[in-house]
Amino acid sequence: MILILFSGSLPLLKQESIINILFSSFWNPGKGGFGLYPIIIGTVYVTGIAMLFSVPVSILSSIYIAEYAEGRVRNIIKSFVDVLAGVPSVVYGVFPIIISICVDVFRAVPNELREVSYAIGATKWETIKHVVFRAAFPGVSSAVLLGFGRAFGETMAVCMVVGNIPRLSSSVFEPGTTLAAFIATNFGEMMSVPFYYSAMMLMALILILVVLIFNIIAKIIIRKSYGGGGR
Repeated sequence: MILILFSGSLPLLKQESIINILFSSFWNPGKGGFGLYPIIIGTVYVTGIAMLFSVPVSILSSIYIAEYAEGRVRNIIKSFVDVLAGVPSVVYGVFPIIISICVDVFRAVPNELREVSYAIGATKWETIKHVVFRAAFPGVSSAVLLGFGRAFGETMAVCMVVGNIPRLSSSVFEPGTTLAAFIATNFGEMMSVPFYYSAMMLMALILILVVLIFNIIAKIIIRKSYGGGGR
């Protein structure tokens, strides 16, 4: 897939330097302008705002499920969240995937750490805040990274609200676009314009590389964070 996208991007990369393409704000295919900077910045803005809302709610929800919910209630909620994690993010956003991973990470913290904290007089919340969360932090970080990758590549939800205009916006209420949304709404259009298809391929290549890098980093962190047993 990466090789196919790269080969499709080559005509534009041979015509323009990658620096000019990435940092130019001029997008006008009819005049040979293929600046991706507004589209990339729009992707970062949308992803950042999505994570700003989803991360705190997801972490607090996972703390409740892992540390406060009892037995059957915990199992029911966790099973429900796991099902939601497989639903396209246009419906529920990135909440389920972050919650699902964070719950597993919190549950993987050895119970001995909690017992030692209780033994020295710490409350349940103090134990969660200073012991459990600190021990689970690498796994929580990986969950956030996976959520970031999911949000970065989100298409349909963004297409419905973002406006799909490749320009730098000074406000979150102004129209803009993202890499995934722009590809989805414009692929197939203006294909007679020289290098337009190549520009689409380059956008897809950037998108898949960013998501792949974040997923790889998250997988590495998850693997390292599961060294101990769970309770």
